[in-house]
Amino acid sequence: MTGTEVLDYTQNRELSWLRFNQRVLEEARDESVPLMERMKFVAIFTSNLDEFFMIRVGSLYDMTAADGKKADIRSGMTPKQQLEAIYRTVAPLYKERDKTYSEIKKQLKPYGVCGLDFKELEQSEKKYVKKYFREQVLPVLSPQIVDANHPFPHLLNKEIYVVANLKMGGKTMLGIVPVPQYISDILYLPGHDIRYIRMEKVITEYLEIVFDQYQVSDKNYICVTRNADISPDDEAFDDNEDFRNIMQETLHKRRRMAVVRLETASPLGKEMEKYFCDRFKIQPECIFRTKMPMKLAYMFGIADKLPESMKRSLIYEPFTPQPAAMLAPGSVMEQVKRKDVLLSYPYESMEPFLQLIKEAASDPDVMTIKITIYRLAKKARLVEYLCAAAENGKEVTVLIELRARFDEQNNIEWSERMEEAGCRVLYGFEGYKVHSKICLITYRSRNEIRYITQIGTGNYNEKTAKMYTDYSLMTSSQEIGEDAAVFFKNMSIGNLQGEYRCLIVSPSSLKQKVLALMDEEIRKGENGRILMKMNSVTDMDFIRKTAEASQAGVKIDLIVRGICCILPGIPGKTENLRVTSIVGRFLEHPRVFIFGSGQEAKVYIGSADMMTRNTEKRVEVACPIYDETIRRRLKHCMKVMLSDNLKAREMMPDGTYRKKESGGEMSDAQAVFMQEALNARRPAAEKRAKEGLLQRVLGLFRRQQ
Repeated sequence: MTGTEVLDYTQNRELSWLRFNQRVLEEARDESVPLMERMKFVAIFTSNLDEFFMIRVGSLYDMTAADGKKADIRSGMTPKQQLEAIYRTVAPLYKERDKTYSEIKKQLKPYGVCGLDFKELEQSEKKYVKKYFREQVLPVLSPQIVDANHPFPHLLNKEIYVVANLKMGGKTMLGIVPVPQYISDILYLPGHDIRYIRMEKVITEYLEIVFDQYQVSDKNYICVTRNADISPDDEAFDDNEDFRNIMQETLHKRRRMAVVRLETASPLGKEMEKYFCDRFKIQPECIFRTKMPMKLAYMFGIADKLPESMKRSLIYEPFTPQPAAMLAPGSVMEQVKRKDVLLSYPYESMEPFLQLIKEAASDPDVMTIKITIYRLAKKARLVEYLCAAAENGKEVTVLIELRARFDEQNNIEWSERMEEAGCRVLYGFEGYKVHSKICLITYRSRNEIRYITQIGTGNYNEKTAKMYTDYSLMTSSQEIGEDAAVFFKNMSIGNLQGEYRCLIVSPSSLKQKVLALMDEEIRKGENGRILMKMNSVTDMDFIRKTAEASQAGVKIDLIVRGICCILPGIPGKTENLRVTSIVGRFLEHPRVFIFGSGQEAKVYIGSADMMTRNTEKRVEVACPIYDETIRRRLKHCMKVMLSDNLKAREMMPDGTYRKKESGGEMSDAQAVFMQEALNARRPAAEKRAKEGLLQRVLGLFRRQQ
């Protein structure tokens, strides 16, 4: 279904995303969260906002240049109106973030964690800093003046520059000093406490030494955020297919990497403000003053430096992903042949999946291993095992997406490594990103071709599997395996319109199947039930169908971490819809779709959000869950998340969020899942201990005989 009318139960996706990031900032303000974890949430909020300006705000500038009158179908706003609304919304978030950072920083001081201004340093520390500056920093600085003979330099995206007005002989000019990328963001001071000063503050303090011929005034430091040069197949182009063609013509005309935001440490004077606005072709509302660091990634390093005695007070109690509840010690491959296995990250370890690939790499019965890869860790044992399989004579096919945003270089390097080892590497399709998470192992058993298929909701990234919540299904279902084999054949020959019996695949069938399953619930009326968990909801066909289901009396729960463009509780439209968002210790990432209730419910997991880019412009795979134990487990997980009244927030009809009423026992879904993983391990460990004891007793008895 298509249409251009603006519905009264939808909202703008950019403003919805900003509300998500506001929920991240609320975690930083939550006093029940340990202080260093709160500081990490400030860092995550900041990093999220940086990417939002680079990608989303950048794309809106492109849309303004290409077709400024084209209105957003969810809010009726033109690109220019969206930009104005974004800048208005972001300004108070900056103030809230600065205040939050300041409060946390103050509370960290009694623990000896002190980020200092130069005036707060003790005399001995000032001497230490000055010596360090002269010996280690000054020799590698690249200062520059800007005048008639020295043009304004290109400022790199998200790098910090110290600036000042310089005077000499009645002549005024601008001085610019890049903070070098290859020296530390902070300088730790001698002593037992974690006392440090940021490098831009050090350079600012000694700017008179850098520009020793000049009178230095109006010292400041700045940071520009640039358009990340979006490719034309991105989400920005969802709403109008013709826009993609317009953009092809526009991209080479516009100035690449245009500035979309300028951050300053101190307020700019009127003259300096006008200078930068003219220089970067921005408006004053694009300039944000920040009282906190423009880069905060160093906070993660500080957390690692904390002494053990302090960590208990300042960071979360460490949690180690547990052994899989559904697996016993021994061969993973043999167990998956007998029963389906579900892994739940990060509560359970990714190790069994890696073990499965390692076993397949050396199993003489295994003939082929095929996998789609979107993001990998910097160190990836998965790649080692795939390379080992190729070197052992298996046919290994890897479809790797080179356009995974910000991971392009990493993926290029891994693809070269796999090609060198003899893997067959494919690179996806023009105009379509391959975002699916599917792996197929083909083996021979008594002259029959058999399959083991793994389908997940998250990337094969061994690092993020400890930080993101995700599900990973390993199954020996022949039906699913045959579909997976057809899928990989289609990917190899460039067929995006394949037909499948079990799997639902975009762009060919995923949206259509989801809408058809929703129609089944609509026909049940008040007996219908839809429960879906995902990261974002923007697809208008899905949004309209959700409203139709609500109007038919179907009870609908959407658990959506981030963007959600449908508004719940709109009279006569979405009264039966509830939208929940959970922001907690781990990043919520699974996609789970449940249609119906009881034994008849249809349950799927997969890689796709209900976004137009996922349903129409990406290759995604969702898989039915047939095993009753796993179906019950997933339903239980959804129930626990809907019961969360500590980290969950419920969307209001105006698009804002509020914490759920705490009307009974307090529940944090992620804490529940951590405890369940620990509890599941104990009986298994006790059983193994008893079996070990029994074996030792029997061994002793035999020796005595």
